[in-house]
Amino acid sequence: MENKFSLIKQLKSFKYAFNGLKILLIEEHNSRIHLLAAIVAILAGVYFDISTAEWLFILVAISSVFVIELINSAVENLADMVTKEQHPVIKKVKDLAAGAVLVVSIMAFIIGLIIFIPKL
Repeated sequence: MENKFSLIKQLKSFKYAFNGLKILLIEEHNSRIHLLAAIVAILAGVYFDISTAEWLFILVAISSVFVIELINSAVENLADMVTKEQHPVIKKVKDLAAGAVLVVSIMAFIIGLIIFIPKL
């Protein structure tokens, strides 16, 4: 069976990706906090007229937080589908995924401090 490239199929696949972002923002409270922080960082970047290199660090930090938040939410949803009961391995998996969000969020915050404190 030959899989030919289809531009229509590729464009339709974006629908699923945007739905994932919508689900994240609707169902995950922390993602809305991250969105607010991202907006503040972007507005601060515009206000302080940060350099191209600084923009790259800010954008990588913002996107990293959202990528890990998406993965964390996927892991949590999958774990909840496997069992709703308390299970030590499921708890461990969820805690590890949440820890990843915490680490990347702290790093994004530190990047913001490094870029914006000297401008204050």
